[in-house]
Amino acid sequence: MLLCVSASHKTASFDMLERLSRTPDDVAPTLMGIAECVQGAVVLSTCNRFEAYVEIDEPVTAAGAVGVEAVIEAVEQTTGIPASDLEGAYEVHTGRRVAEHLFAVASGLESVVPGEGEIAGQVRRALKTARTEGTTSPEIERLFQRASQAQRKVKNVTALGRAGRSLVRLALELADSRIADWSAERVLLVGTGAYAAVTLATLRERGATDISVYSPSGRARLFADKHGLRVVEDADYARVASASSLLITCTTATEPVLRAAHLGGAPALSIAGCPVGAAPASESRLVIDLGMPRNVDPDVTGVEGVALLDLETIRLHAPLEELQATDAARSVVREAAETFHVAGVRQSAAPAIVAMREHIFALLEAEISRARGRGDEDGRVEQSLRHLAGVLLHTPTVRAQELAAAGRADEVAAALETLFGIAPAVSDAASDEGAASA
Repeated sequence: MLLCVSASHKTASFDMLERLSRTPDDVAPTLMGIAECVQGAVVLSTCNRFEAYVEIDEPVTAAGAVGVEAVIEAVEQTTGIPASDLEGAYEVHTGRRVAEHLFAVASGLESVVPGEGEIAGQVRRALKTARTEGTTSPEIERLFQRASQAQRKVKNVTALGRAGRSLVRLALELADSRIADWSAERVLLVGTGAYAAVTLATLRERGATDISVYSPSGRARLFADKHGLRVVEDADYARVASASSLLITCTTATEPVLRAAHLGGAPALSIAGCPVGAAPASESRLVIDLGMPRNVDPDVTGVEGVALLDLETIRLHAPLEELQATDAARSVVREAAETFHVAGVRQSAAPAIVAMREHIFALLEAEISRARGRGDEDGRVEQSLRHLAGVLLHTPTVRAQELAAAGRADEVAAALETLFGIAPAVSDAASDEGAASA
């Protein structure tokens, strides 16, 4: 049984999402250790969502409730967030709804800005992380691989990607109303990851040229050399920050990397041993925080002339969806989810089909041996027997798949046991089939 516990910008506050995103890599291993019935788990953590995808052993009584309880307990253990604080901040998807939800997420349909492209890579990385941690399962693998296929089809056959815009582009579009000449801005970029690269490219598209980069983790030099930027060292960070007119933060730091004191809000202080420069009081400054957890302390808004644009504000200004593109994408997602469900259900008949074929072929080999003993030198009897076995197996195999797709796989297993005395090894064969499909 597949299960998804999802906290997103639609169900939880940004403060809650920020708290959840602090230690996402610890949740899946912890979850696997809490409940034996959990067969696989992948955690997807982005700036706008925190989701746990879980496979639960089907025979467990009240499997859904057990799975949700295990996820909440794992989150509580790894993040320190009490279960009571999570009430009302998440929604639960089970069964066939899980695939449709993940496929929609991977395609950008559930993003703050519909159609944004970053989420597809984040979904792939979530699966890669789970593989590294050893927390995947055959069905989870199949789910996430099909999600990537659905995302690519949405991208190729609909206009959703063109209709939506990335968070970075939307943030800078919102900044347009405050910036008359991008080439005149003194820009400080804090961060060197994927978002920083996209931000830099978008800034240059708008005409920004005076750009410096700072990395709290010390990786600014490599990024600056690659992109032709000025490096800001630790000792100069506060001075450059206070003199910049546009500051954009996009790091994975778990604590704020920009505070009021960096911007001249407390000139008598020293930040980590760095003297703070005086702020140009006559100028207005814009701070854009693209980090999750939050990179910027809200106290910057208390500094004269400073305006803060964070993810929550960006969400409120996200453009209306282009209905035609969105509807087309939803249709692709629903079709892909239905295909995933039918394929999974058909796999449930695989153990019975394998057992039936093994039984028939065992009888076949015995008859062929007897035929050879009677002098079947030219192999014609063997050829006829093999052909007959294939013809006889075709209809029962097709019928078994049809019954499984209709939710009647148990009837196939029961018929085999009644007619031939065959008892399919359901768990082993199903696991093997799932692994093969993945």
